[in-house]
Amino acid sequence: QFASQHFLPLSRFGKMSSVRLLRTAASRLGTAVGAGASRPLPSLSLAAQQRRWLSYPPHEVVGMPSLSPTMEAGTIAKWNKEEGDEFGAGDILCEVETDKATVDFEAQDDGFLAKILADAGPTEITCGEPIMITVEDGDDVAAFKDYVVEASAAPPTPAPETPPPAATPEPAAAPAPVTPPPAAPAATAPVAAAAPGDRVVASPLAHTLAKEMGFGPLSALSIIGTGPGGRIIADDVREYVPAAAVADAAGAPAAAPGAAAVAAPVAPPVAGIGYTDYPLSPAAMEIAAQLSHSKQNVPHYYLTVDVALDSLLETRKQLNATLNLDEDDAGIAVNDLLIKAASAAMKAVPSANASWMDTAVRVYDSVDVNVVIGSGDALYSPVIRDAGKRGVKAISDDVKAFVSQLEPDNDDAALPVAEEFGAVGTVTFMNMGMFGIKACAPIIREPQAVALALGAIENRIVPNDDADSEEIYKESVMLTATLSCDHRVVDGAVGAQWLSAFKSHVENPATLLL
Repeated sequence: QFASQHFLPLSRFGKMSSVRLLRTAASRLGTAVGAGASRPLPSLSLAAQQRRWLSYPPHEVVGMPSLSPTMEAGTIAKWNKEEGDEFGAGDILCEVETDKATVDFEAQDDGFLAKILADAGPTEITCGEPIMITVEDGDDVAAFKDYVVEASAAPPTPAPETPPPAATPEPAAAPAPVTPPPAAPAATAPVAAAAPGDRVVASPLAHTLAKEMGFGPLSALSIIGTGPGGRIIADDVREYVPAAAVADAAGAPAAAPGAAAVAAPVAPPVAGIGYTDYPLSPAAMEIAAQLSHSKQNVPHYYLTVDVALDSLLETRKQLNATLNLDEDDAGIAVNDLLIKAASAAMKAVPSANASWMDTAVRVYDSVDVNVVIGSGDALYSPVIRDAGKRGVKAISDDVKAFVSQLEPDNDDAALPVAEEFGAVGTVTFMNMGMFGIKACAPIIREPQAVALALGAIENRIVPNDDADSEEIYKESVMLTATLSCDHRVVDGAVGAQWLSAFKSHVENPATLLL
């Protein structure tokens, strides 16, 4: 019965070869079966369908192909053939964009493109849904000018799953599941969302929006998809509220985000036979998922340089001498000057102040520096806005304010806003020197293109560059700086220019005033 409803009698295929006949049958079968999972088959009677098929010349309805093992839907980025065009085996009919890449859809046989059923654009098309009609004879193209596929016209509905129980006025219960889902998941997002790091099904626009809004990869977020089959769409990303913001809104308004996160209840340790499991906070799991995704997807490479701090330490001493510091105020720290040097290097090499956007490289106008502070569950990277245009004292005040927010007994309400703790800048800065680490290769935080890590400050014996001195060697205060780069955005030459600029600003701190 299925074959009689969906395929022509053999006599109607005329001069089609047996191979072509089998391919046509398989294509129609795949289209019908692929569409059947999400919508019912056409409701036309057998006689009506036979009359409809018999009114057209021999043709093939081609569905959206599954171009990868995980592809469930895609969008047509571009049609390379127009209606009426002839094509041969191997010709590219259209370009299909999936959630991972853009793939060419090649013709498997000779023929003519009779009708395009799906226009190029951002609309997602489920695999198996008809996208075009092909014929073997060019004279048959005109017959499909007004062709319409009824099966693709009906939107997906849950009707086929509910007819047995919905024998009476139950249809009112059928539309109900269509509206509540967006509201219900919102209340139970942590339960229904995919675990961080798992593969998520989302539209290409949703992936792009997540990067543009600073959320990072979708696999690291707990977003409930409201699209077909739980697919994450652009509106889901726009309405997403990060966990840090939710925690801040749920707590007291005067509580600092850092303190609130530290004080957030965490499940007690679970003791086993020979081991103990320490549950992680949602924030810690989200950071871990983001870093794992970045390490797997960003092509990292690393550049290292040794930097002398003698001139920088002298400049710091002079600056603090001009400030009216209290006894407990350490004034401007070496770290503050190094942050300023990093932001100055970003201005000197703007190609590094950029992000990979899949189809373009976005270069930013301002330099926003994420400074890593704290450790463990209290590890944060608040952002210093427009550090390239700000003075060292302003940068120092921001860093001190961020650190003070992490103190549990802090009640100062005049501290920077909570958004700075969850925002993503254009470069990440971390100083591992306090732990005695000589060098560190940091993981780049998407969508940033570079990350800088500094090692411990130490006295080293180096060649004497003073031509008037009789000493061959001298003692110098130095540290090792390592720059991690995204090779898609920053190649080796640009990375070398950046480190050279950083080294120059540190060893000649007067240039920080320019």
